[in-house]
Amino acid sequence: MTATEADQTVAPEILLPDWPDQPAGVGVAVTTRRGGHSTAPWASLNMGQHVGDDPERVTANRDQVRRMLELPRDPVWLQQVHGTEVACIRQPEQRPAAAADAAYTDCIGVPLCVLTADCLPVVLTNADGTEIGVAHAGWRGLCDGVLENLVQTFTAAPEQLLAWLGPAIGPQRFEVGPEVRAAFMAQDADAAQAFRAGTGDRWLADIYHLARQRLQRVGVNRIAGGDFCTLSDTDRFFSYRRDPSTGRMATLIWRHP
Repeated sequence: MTATEADQTVAPEILLPDWPDQPAGVGVAVTTRRGGHSTAPWASLNMGQHVGDDPERVTANRDQVRRMLELPRDPVWLQQVHGTEVACIRQPEQRPAAAADAAYTDCIGVPLCVLTADCLPVVLTNADGTEIGVAHAGWRGLCDGVLENLVQTFTAAPEQLLAWLGPAIGPQRFEVGPEVRAAFMAQDADAAQAFRAGTGDRWLADIYHLARQRLQRVGVNRIAGGDFCTLSDTDRFFSYRRDPSTGRMATLIWRHP
């Protein structure tokens, strides 16, 4: 990317959650695919450095989002592996030493972030906004306990936590094999409520319902969000299932200085 291209002003389109319980001192935002520097197939606000896009364009996208949101510092970028590890950020300059699919902090001014393109981003905070967390919950991580691990990282009791479910693939489009349904049901028979018979041996899974079940099982009951479909909303969201070569959205949460 040329210097001229990098200097161009492109207004990122940001999704702010409709979350009535969001504490006043906590910021939450989700990038869409619109308003960045990347070209096809990553057009245009790709936030992922690992998907084959020009690194300079991704950096320009990230810088513009940081400026637009007035973030106090760069977000904590995770090396996501569809696992269950939680990176605990105890100091403002600390960065994860290993791969993780969730992050937690009680530091002021440290934005946490996960990247998604069909998987479910989940943000958590305690009621007074002094602890925050975010998780990348694809079906594997969700089934294996990434949300439970993040909840356990908080010092606040689960019943004091608030959750918001960000943009993910919707229940009408998330087709999975019988092994996915079996894996969830092996841990909780009630998971059957989140699956609807599809074509042949396939099932339509409601990842939002599954996430709510997992959160509620550990005592988190104040849950908002969960009404998007990244695969269907081609204009706003990247979708790996729709386009295997594609960008990533960023879901961010931070405590205001």
